[in-house]
Amino acid sequence: MIMEKMASHWWVLLIRGIAALIFGLMTIAWPGVSLAILIVFFGAYSLVDGIFATGAAFSKSGGVRWGFLLEGIVGILIGLITFFLPGMTAVMLLVMIAVWAILTGILEIVAGFSLKQSIANEWLLVLGGILSIIFGGFLLMRPFAGAVAVALIIGVYAVVFGAVLVGLAFELKGLQHGIKHASSTPA
Repeated sequence: MIMEKMASHWWVLLIRGIAALIFGLMTIAWPGVSLAILIVFFGAYSLVDGIFATGAAFSKSGGVRWGFLLEGIVGILIGLITFFLPGMTAVMLLVMIAVWAILTGILEIVAGFSLKQSIANEWLLVLGGILSIIFGGFLLMRPFAGAVAVALIIGVYAVVFGAVLVGLAFELKGLQHGIKHASSTPA
């Protein structure tokens, strides 16, 4: 039942894979620009969110909602730090990406092993998980390696991971075809 559901949604993995491929190729083509844009977007978001949270802290009844006020102040400070110290922001961003990649990798490996009985090439998902963990570990070991170099590594990782997802998507598409063919033949 679960495999039929996954197979019928093979295209979701295909879209994820294609998006990763596009992101990776663009990052490889323009590594410095990619990282700079990401930092600017994060800084702008944090600053605007902080301003709105601060505004929400002051209610019409005259009371101050301290949680919103503190959240707003932190958001504004992080936004300003991002704009005035972009190098520090880049390192922190790399640490967050590393932790995300490691956690994602662990979950992909678990998912791959749980699908072992259901699909023939579950190793593709396990491989994607291993690549994610290696990538995250590398980023944690060398956060100061250079923002442009790391952006290139992120691009290569995204291309390889996207290719793995595209391969898995087509594997699921083939499985879906087999499921449909088996259900349409008379018993």
